[in-house]
Amino acid sequence: MAAPVKSTVDTPTSSVQNLTIGKALNLGLRRAMEADDKVIVMGEDVGKLGGVFRITDGLQKDFGEHRVLDTPLAESGIIGTAVGLAVRGYRPVCEIQFEGFIFPGFDQISSQVAKLHYRTQGKVKVPIVIRVPFGGGIGAVEHHSESPESLFSHIAGLKVVSCSNPVDAYWMIQQAISADDPVLFFEPKRLYHSGALKAPVDTAATPDPLFASRVLRRGDAATLVAYGPSVKVCLDAATAAEEEGRSLEVIDLRTLSPLDLEPVFESVRRTGRLITVSEASAESSLTSEIAARVQQECFYSLEAPVLRVTGFDTPYPPSKLEEHFLPDLDRVLHAVDRALDW
Repeated sequence: MAAPVKSTVDTPTSSVQNLTIGKALNLGLRRAMEADDKVIVMGEDVGKLGGVFRITDGLQKDFGEHRVLDTPLAESGIIGTAVGLAVRGYRPVCEIQFEGFIFPGFDQISSQVAKLHYRTQGKVKVPIVIRVPFGGGIGAVEHHSESPESLFSHIAGLKVVSCSNPVDAYWMIQQAISADDPVLFFEPKRLYHSGALKAPVDTAATPDPLFASRVLRRGDAATLVAYGPSVKVCLDAATAAEEEGRSLEVIDLRTLSPLDLEPVFESVRRTGRLITVSEASAESSLTSEIAARVQQECFYSLEAPVLRVTGFDTPYPPSKLEEHFLPDLDRVLHAVDRALDW
């Protein structure tokens, strides 16, 4: 592998940059590639096009075609190739163009990526990052707006995380790449270029640990727990509830496997009420696991049943119906009302 190519992007004199989630991911990938020439980005259209969402824009120009690879439209081949590269000491970062396209690679992920380290009793590491743009809200057709994160969180041997803001996007992608375990990195694609979420990112700061949840907003009436695109919905709900004199605590899970639920337990022991929010269907989901664990750990603190606000147990609908499918402000506030009135 040749030495890393010097970036042609001007480096700001300040360590603080105002970024969207998409720009933060791009910068995080760039920093990881500058730090380690074993980091390789690969996927459909990630090179010359810069990805369909432009998250890898400019990387091939700066680092070369040997480190940013445009692959065939074959997810099984992408993941299988990444396994071989990882075994040989590289750190491949695979982009799955849309979450619904990941299933041709599901066998590779569940049978090889998740198992090799365990199967070889720790002799073989598989430091692969699989980037998965997920969730709805972009008016796309079938297989372009799904939320399959619960499927992968169930597979032992995989780590699963999801960012919800530019600061986490910048740091978490670098932390995932530097991890020796395989990481599925779920990115809320409808928020990639949201100006409303644009935020200052201090590239010289010390980041939070990768596999840790975070309390974003303190409150005492009820606890809202979410991840990825649903975090913004919960923060908006907390702001709206405050106008009515209700103080809601909001927790961003950030890590889906392993789940870091200690902050959730601590919060529920104070508030007595929990609402979990996710775009995924409710049946056999992460919201189910959270509800079960909180009931087990906080049974005597609960003042109401754990409530879930999720997508419906149907295939993702046509775009003209998706606003009825996705958890929104009204559905979350209705759940808060139910919990408080129990």
